[in-house]
Amino acid sequence: MPTDAFPMTAPAIATTLAGLPLRTPVLLAAGTAGTLTEMADALDLSRVGAVVTKSITRLPREGNPTWRILPVDAGMLNAIGLANVGMDAFIRDYAPRAASVPTTVVGSISGFSIEDFVAVAAAMNAVDAIPAVELNVSCPNVKHNTEFGSDPPLLAELVREVRAVLTRTRLFVKLSPIANGPLKLAEVARAAIEPSNSAPSGPNQRPGCDALCVANTMPAMAIDVETRRPRLANVTGGLSGPAIHPIAVKLVHDVYRTVARDSQTPIVGIGGVLKWHHAAEFILAGASAVQVGTGLFADPSCPVGIAKGLESWVRRQGAGNIRDLVGQLALPA
Repeated sequence: MPTDAFPMTAPAIATTLAGLPLRTPVLLAAGTAGTLTEMADALDLSRVGAVVTKSITRLPREGNPTWRILPVDAGMLNAIGLANVGMDAFIRDYAPRAASVPTTVVGSISGFSIEDFVAVAAAMNAVDAIPAVELNVSCPNVKHNTEFGSDPPLLAELVREVRAVLTRTRLFVKLSPIANGPLKLAEVARAAIEPSNSAPSGPNQRPGCDALCVANTMPAMAIDVETRRPRLANVTGGLSGPAIHPIAVKLVHDVYRTVARDSQTPIVGIGGVLKWHHAAEFILAGASAVQVGTGLFADPSCPVGIAKGLESWVRRQGAGNIRDLVGQLALPA
């Protein structure tokens, strides 16, 4: 079902993301909301901007052994390892149901080679009810995935190849926070936005991605001091939740100021959004939308409360729409 068929009940926060209409700027993050509609038992999906599917790989994956998720102070560690049904099962069993989901569906894609990503992207491109795909090039819990998100030339090549098969579908790229070390995140973001000077393959397409998702979880670990063993079977995992929120806000700010603003590339802010003011920080830093992940584990209904809080905030700010507040951080002179 197309998003424009849904009634926009809160005009102040109705927005668009790379031309994609959203009822609210609050999306459900990949890997936290099931493969497609599992969250519908706990949350009215018609009241969120979009649901991002679990990251789908070319072949099915069982993921890492347990324990692979655990709470830590001020957040959560996970090392799921991209467990998913695989491309064929997703297209057969889940894609036909995407049209009945009462919100926008964004397909998340991951892989371990350019050929993997291209194959899944081509399959998703054939699903009319999936108007955008998110390339997960930043999962810290599997080998040979974050390489794409930390190597600008490799990422540029991946974006070029994937863009070539997306004849009707928007392309989002989910970046890793670890690229902000020796390789500045702005350099990686620029490779995703401007992979080459070649013409795009479809009408009204950009040569690179249509939006950036900033950022994925932060590599981290926990140790059982009595057994002296790692608490995660994978040894390390990805830290999410409130602990990484201030880091993610800075990353969004940096990418917006250095790359995204001038190229008019929208950003989706990701990291520790549990309350409306977390989302508002991302908006002011330069994000057009946000994703909620860890918050769903603490309170599955929190995206609705976040959207309500944003609506009140927009009105208090005297803005006509939340789009007017994107990037409006008041920096000192």
